[in-house]
Amino acid sequence: MPNLLTRLAQAAGYAPATKAAPTTVAFYGEGRPVWSAREPAAFAREGYTRNAVAHRAVRLVAETAASLPLMLNGADDAHPLLALLGRPNPREGGARFLEGVYGHLMVSGNAYIEAIGLDGMPRELFGLRPDRMRAVPGPDGWVGAYDYTAGGRTVRYEQSGPLPPILHLAQFNPVDDHYGLSPMEAAAVSLDIHNAAGAWHKALLDNAARPSGALVFAPSSGAALSDAQFSRLKSELEANYQGAGNAGRPLLLDGGLDWRPLALSPKEMDFVEAKASAAREIALAFGVPPLLLGLPGDNTHANYAEANRAFYRQTIVPLVRRTGDSIAAWLEPAFGPARLEPDLDAIEALASERESLWRRVGAADFLSVGEKRQAVGYPATMPDA
Repeated sequence: MPNLLTRLAQAAGYAPATKAAPTTVAFYGEGRPVWSAREPAAFAREGYTRNAVAHRAVRLVAETAASLPLMLNGADDAHPLLALLGRPNPREGGARFLEGVYGHLMVSGNAYIEAIGLDGMPRELFGLRPDRMRAVPGPDGWVGAYDYTAGGRTVRYEQSGPLPPILHLAQFNPVDDHYGLSPMEAAAVSLDIHNAAGAWHKALLDNAARPSGALVFAPSSGAALSDAQFSRLKSELEANYQGAGNAGRPLLLDGGLDWRPLALSPKEMDFVEAKASAAREIALAFGVPPLLLGLPGDNTHANYAEANRAFYRQTIVPLVRRTGDSIAAWLEPAFGPARLEPDLDAIEALASERESLWRRVGAADFLSVGEKRQAVGYPATMPDA
């Protein structure tokens, strides 16, 4: 049975007589960009599960932040708040629990912690999925409750009482009163470009890496394609040969139809450079130096050490401090005033900075021992003093 292009050529009604000027249909596959949906499930699907750069950036931030120990100023390690954070629930340890909290913050811009209490004291903490949580504004416009939907059932958490059952951690969002802004959303355009470039390369490899071109109709008679035939041929080409999934798909031609490739130089296509630029923008949105993700750059030992210090100073330490402050303030009705701080002495990348600080503070004769302790981040007196 003749294929579509043969039938279109035959329908033009030409016979082997005088030669007519060829009719050319140029096919570039150009159209409007299609962006991913801006919601937590789409971020997780298109970013964390499909993009290697975003996946590694989220894991690097979450795992590094979760591995940083928290100190409770003025208390020893046996404090009940530290014990709760060390073993928040029977299924998870402290590091695993906090890794999930930080991971949700990176992917969706929001993280939710539920406190299970007994006799007015929180006994267990659980992380809840942001895509299942909905804020319910109260009469004053601020959140008065949260609805959590799972398995076809919705549970409402009223944010009343001395200790609200839900702690909502959110990234700064200048245009929303209730939900945080995800780094994944800030990098959404770069994520789409990076994913599309990968899909395009894969499709080209699957189809022998043939480029786009022009379809030339050169009948032997004076007849040419009618407007209806031209439109139909163009729509069929767009439907069957446009898009990353059809990249390089071969054509079967006869009856005066000829395919002429449009060769584009690597500089004109520039896929590799565009993909590398998108990868660096993704890393930038998450606050991860590209060098730590293995992206091309100045890969020297000195640069790596400096990038590691910048990663801790500019991304990890501020994130852990904000989270610790929020958890301590939330649980204050149960455990009393407290301040959770990251243990900077446990960060090997900052060891040289801490050593310099200790040396300067130790040489300050005008400071008392308590003032020196406070200057380096410790309480003025020992916990048992």
